[in-house]
Amino acid sequence: MKQRLTILGSTGSIGTNTLDVLARHPERYEVFALSAATRVDALLAQCARFRPRYAVMASGAHARELAEKLKANGLPTQVLQAPDALEQIASHAEVDAVMAAIVGAAGLAPCIAAARAGKRLLLANKEALVVGGEVFLRAVKEGGATLLPIDSEHSAIFQSLPEDRGCWARRVDHVLLTASGGPFRTRDPATLRDVTPDEACAHPNFVMGRKISVDSATMMNKALEVIEARWLFDLAPEQIKVVIHPQQIIHSMVQFVDASIIAQLGTPDMRVPIACGLAWPERVASGAAPLDFSQLAALTFEEADARRFPGLHLSWQALAAPPGTTAVLNAANEVAVAAFLAGRIRFDQIHALNRATLERVTPSKPDSLAALLELDAHSRAVAAEQAGRLQ
Repeated sequence: MKQRLTILGSTGSIGTNTLDVLARHPERYEVFALSAATRVDALLAQCARFRPRYAVMASGAHARELAEKLKANGLPTQVLQAPDALEQIASHAEVDAVMAAIVGAAGLAPCIAAARAGKRLLLANKEALVVGGEVFLRAVKEGGATLLPIDSEHSAIFQSLPEDRGCWARRVDHVLLTASGGPFRTRDPATLRDVTPDEACAHPNFVMGRKISVDSATMMNKALEVIEARWLFDLAPEQIKVVIHPQQIIHSMVQFVDASIIAQLGTPDMRVPIACGLAWPERVASGAAPLDFSQLAALTFEEADARRFPGLHLSWQALAAPPGTTAVLNAANEVAVAAFLAGRIRFDQIHALNRATLERVTPSKPDSLAALLELDAHSRAVAAEQAGRLQ
């Protein structure tokens, strides 16, 4: 029987790569529902090819436009416009698996809905754990969901760890998340104030959305991954380390107590971890090119420069602070990146805005989705106020 999938964020890079893998295995997978933010024509084209039962857009205006175009093209997909439409398609009884690829805290509610419904949850939305933390993991446990990481680094750790989770505590010393270093790995930190949005979005290895690309340039993306790894693998913060690996051939590593290291290698192509998550514990073709070791350049590693990437170290500070602080950091960073992309603050002010927000918001332990969303909204308001002062 085919697996029915909902893809949250289907027009983004993770979503389109997921559909590429699914198209290679029509005998195994069927698209049940798709969602997008504003790209009506892109979602229309996906509906024409994959014929999902449902589609969801972020706003009513975009939803109505999509519905009109679907009707004009004689396509059967139904557009859902309810406030909880994302939660509906993530938790629907006929859905087997959910690809969670919505960027930012907006993806938290449907991720929790999928978890509570016991779905196979393919997590590319790191904010579900950065913001949701214990609340999200409680939903996974209570719903009996299967949580599989899709970020290439976390997928690599998942594949490198023993299948028996019960032995991790006595066998694992630490994990090493690799990072490309982004487009400014070798740039003089004194010149970073002059970085333009287009420069920040020019990732050396991947084509990604603008928000994620900026996070990669500041290394905030890796900071969020440190927080995600803490929750995914139940690690102490000090057991998570980061190393710069510009070639991104080794996606991450696990060092065991006997000093041996197991690493996962592969072409820097997101279809590899996507295919792994879709088929686990089986394996299916991803469409990615295999590594040719005879043509492989030298693999190099560097320490993460705290002067160039000060935001990276906010992850360990946030994990050591009161519960909910990681949600504050995520909200501040989303506001900061949006302000930078809009030309309201400089690139080097992203870190300053994040720090300022953390200094001004002290959360009480959020114990529900509603409390998390309230904390997120408050943190965004504070961050927006701080952004205005930086202009």
